[in-house]
Amino acid sequence: MNTYIPKYIKAKSRGLLSKKIKQFTAIMTSCTLCPRQCKVNRTKEEKGYCSTGKKAFVSNFSAHFGEEPQLVGDKGSGTIFFSNCNLKCIFCQNYDISVNGTGQEVEDESIASIMLYLQKIGCHNINLVTPSHVVPQILKALDIAVDYGLNIPLVYNCSGYESIDTLRILKNIIDIYMPDFKFWEPNISKIYCHARDYPQIARKAVKEMYDQVGDLKVNRAGLACSGLIVRHLVMPGNLDGT
Repeated sequence: MNTYIPKYIKAKSRGLLSKKIKQFTAIMTSCTLCPRQCKVNRTKEEKGYCSTGKKAFVSNFSAHFGEEPQLVGDKGSGTIFFSNCNLKCIFCQNYDISVNGTGQEVEDESIASIMLYLQKIGCHNINLVTPSHVVPQILKALDIAVDYGLNIPLVYNCSGYESIDTLRILKNIIDIYMPDFKFWEPNISKIYCHARDYPQIARKAVKEMYDQVGDLKVNRAGLACSGLIVRHLVMPGNLDGT
C-alpha cells in the first residue's frame, strides 16, 4: 500500500499552492521564469525565447516505459511532453516538439484532466517533460487535479537550465527533480544551446534541487517517491566534458 503523500497535496491543504500560483502569475507579466530573463508580458500573449504565451502547449502524453526503472515500474511513468523549450539544444531528440513547437494549445483544466487520466490508467507518477517555461500553468492544473483525487508523485523532468528563484517557489511542490546535466564547458553550451552560462546556472540549480528533495527515496516496490535523479548526456567527441 502506498503511504507517500505528494508534496503538492500538503501544499494545497496549507494554502501554499494558491500563493505560489499568484507569485508565478505575477512573474509572467514580465517573464523571468527561466535564466533567459526575457521580461515579456506573457499574460498579454507576448512571447520570448520559449515561444510560449499565456497558455501551455502539449505535444503528447502517455504511459512511458523509456525512463529510469524507478519511475517506470510495471505501469509506466505518466509523461506529459510540453511543446517549446527555454534551451532549444540543436541536437534535441524531440526537436520537432522543443524547437518547432509541435503540439496543441491547452487550457489548465485540460492539463489537469491529462494528469488524472494518467493516474487512472495506473501510471506511477506525473512526469513533466520540459516544464520550466510553463510552471504557472502546471500549478494551476495541479490545483484543479488535487480536488479530483490526484495523489501520485510529481516529476520535474528538465534541462537543468533553471532559475533559482523559480525553483525556490516550487519548493514543497515537486517530489522528484530529474535534470539532464548537459555541458561543463561554456563554449560548448554556447554553440549547442545559445547559453554560455549553462554550466554555471545548471550547477546552482542542481544544488537547489538537492537541498529541497535530498537523495532519491523509493518505496517497497522500488518506485521513486521523492528525491533527485541527475542524468548526464555524453556529447560525441567531447568526453573531456563529462
